[in-house]
Amino acid sequence: MPPQEVIIGDRPVRLAVRDHGGSGSPVLLLHGLGGTLLHWDAVAPLLTGAHRVVAMDLRGHGLSGDGPWEWEAVLDDVQAVIDHFGLDAPVVVGHSLGGMVAVRWALRHPDGPGIVNLDGLRSAETAPRHYAGIGQEELTALLAELKAVFDAQAEAMARPLPETHAAMLPQRALHTTDEGVYVRPDAALARQIRYDPYFQDTIAAVADIRCPALFVLATENLPGLPGRVGELMPALRAGIRRDLLPLTADRPHLRVLELAGSHNMVAELPEQVAQAVLGR
Repeated sequence: MPPQEVIIGDRPVRLAVRDHGGSGSPVLLLHGLGGTLLHWDAVAPLLTGAHRVVAMDLRGHGLSGDGPWEWEAVLDDVQAVIDHFGLDAPVVVGHSLGGMVAVRWALRHPDGPGIVNLDGLRSAETAPRHYAGIGQEELTALLAELKAVFDAQAEAMARPLPETHAAMLPQRALHTTDEGVYVRPDAALARQIRYDPYFQDTIAAVADIRCPALFVLATENLPGLPGRVGELMPALRAGIRRDLLPLTADRPHLRVLELAGSHNMVAELPEQVAQAVLGR
């Protein structure tokens, strides 16, 4: 039976959901910033033999409605999907931004069955203290270059896409207006998330998690990073390990797994990601 598309419209922010079916305990899948529920299409079928699997478009993304990025309101969105489908205490699996939502979900549900966070602990555009193994002068220069890259991306998001570019993206990730076609989320919401302190660093919250949690870390750079930005990423990963591992050392309900792939692990390594979820 093919996945079923559902719109939950009886609430302040409309939510678009894909029900992949399956049997067993429920799993709810949350994509990253700029993604959609399509992100999980290769992983979800690998989970349905053991789980009931549902994926959702986060607010401001895909076919879901617009709303400010308020973490508690986003958690209410997640709860609305759970209630709509009658899911009984799902494991929440999130990638990147979705993983940050999963951490907040774990804090709200300390007695829940747990979460899986897929490389969703720290934004690359974060405070210098969150990097490790790199000199201050080099770090300052690389952070300035990274900011310029993100600023250029933000400026581009505020303009209509060229037709050739829009044609390369899934329709679910686009919004059409009289002025042209824009990517989702819109530039204002992306900026709000970009500068949110919790988006920039989620690790501090990990110590307060009481339910089981698996943190899956990338080991490689994203391919095609511009300029010298790629030189910054090993320092970011080193900082995540430095700050995360002491929090998990004496807390057996918190586990860490490293996958030999990049931040785009869901697309690159769907089988390994599925196995991580199944073996949590």
